[in-house]
Amino acid sequence: MEFDPNLLEQAGIGLGRVDDNDGAIDFGHSWPEPQPLPSGLPSVPLFDEYLLPESLRPWVTDIAERAQAPLDFAASGALVALTASIGQRLGIRPKRHDDWLVVPNLWGLIVGPPGFLKSPMLHEVLKPLVHLEARARQDHETAVAQYELRQQVTLAERKKLLNNAARPKAELNSDKLMDDLRRLEVKAPVEQRYIVNDPTVEKLGEILNQNPQGVLLFRDEITGFLANMERAGHENDRAFYLEAWNGTGGYVYDRIGRGTLRIEAACASILGAITPGPLGAYLRETFSGQRDDGLIQRFQVSVYPDAPAIWRNVDRRPHSDAKNRAYEVFESLVALNPIALGAENPNPGDGEVWCLRFDDEAQDFFNCWRNDLEARLRNSDEHAVMLAHLAKYRSLMPTLALILHLADFVARGYCGPVALESARRAAALCDYLQEHARRIYHSVVAQVDIATRLLGDKIRARKLADHFTARDVYRHEWTGLTDQRDVARTLDSLTELHWIRLELTAPTAAGGRPMVRYRINPRVWP
Repeated sequence: MEFDPNLLEQAGIGLGRVDDNDGAIDFGHSWPEPQPLPSGLPSVPLFDEYLLPESLRPWVTDIAERAQAPLDFAASGALVALTASIGQRLGIRPKRHDDWLVVPNLWGLIVGPPGFLKSPMLHEVLKPLVHLEARARQDHETAVAQYELRQQVTLAERKKLLNNAARPKAELNSDKLMDDLRRLEVKAPVEQRYIVNDPTVEKLGEILNQNPQGVLLFRDEITGFLANMERAGHENDRAFYLEAWNGTGGYVYDRIGRGTLRIEAACASILGAITPGPLGAYLRETFSGQRDDGLIQRFQVSVYPDAPAIWRNVDRRPHSDAKNRAYEVFESLVALNPIALGAENPNPGDGEVWCLRFDDEAQDFFNCWRNDLEARLRNSDEHAVMLAHLAKYRSLMPTLALILHLADFVARGYCGPVALESARRAAALCDYLQEHARRIYHSVVAQVDIATRLLGDKIRARKLADHFTARDVYRHEWTGLTDQRDVARTLDSLTELHWIRLELTAPTAAGGRPMVRYRINPRVWP
């Protein structure tokens, strides 16, 4: 049976002609001008130093300027470090009368290529917490020495009481003896912790029981943390961290052979860095499978800035006054007195978190802001992944408002309700972070555009020969072009942009299907 080109029109492909030389069906006699490829990453705003607490502004900007690194890195790291210094010590109730409680607990992620000074920036802004932890370690060592000495005295007194009770004709009063023995008991000192790096969740639970205000999990490269939760035997880790992000409840481990571990206050901040490649791979794998449980959306303070356009050599000493003031802020936060700050707690004996509320102006502002957010979540053309991220902003905005308010007022000895200025800056921070989230999720929400640009660049670099097939594309295993369906969508996109056109090679006399090949528009090359 002869091949009939008219069948193509019936199939919806369109009319063509059979080239007499190679038997290929050529759609169109001339090549149109190729259209521009989709743009790259969406643009993001620069961080405005005004959005930082006034008390930390000189310190953070000094760190970024001396390193000539994006201010975004140091600023986002500082915001997460602030929440780690507050934790469950003080929360905020965003409604005027309702008991909805938000504990200031942030997860932060900074994204950038290697050599962007991500790690140095994070290490710098964590120094106040490192300083507090070093001091706490010294205090703990002193307390342990005193405890051991007290234990020796206690053992001697305990032995004396028991010997007296065992004497012949001694009048034994068991209740009095037990009371005397209890008075001799001395609790072992607990080390104050602020930062952990690579604990198991069971060990982290023990640390949280000793530090109910919460701790910060810091990972230089967050890739290992994310990968560790996918390993066999770590299935429950995700559930624990999802709960620890809320910071408002406890968690219970029941293990055969290990017994039960009760964590009364599960509150853990997370901060780390990652390069774009591993992050994109993780996001694509997460949202293409069954692991979209909201874990990655909890990294609300995530930034992906551009490299500074201009570099200059800055060689000067750190701003000591700004640094000292920043350290004082952190020290004030870890020692804050909720009652002195005017916080409320209807049930202080039941483990409830002390909290502040917005003042009247800030409350009206938050209500309007929340109305806009909820309307957007319900009537938006945004990608589902982006909407899931924005839904977490319900707690992000009041959290940011609280930490901005505390950082500027606690060190002065006055606090009171969260003011309008703090609420405005928190809303502006949400707008800024939203655009960075859009860039971070770009590899998921714009997969076809990214793959189209990648394949177009490969064609322009002559990585594919003319008359190539779809198989020629995905066998290269280029990022985003390893799946046949993704390759098909990308080839359709390039066809619409007039970079390539489809051709069908007529079947041989022995029969069989026509071969689908793609011709490259010669105009794509200079």
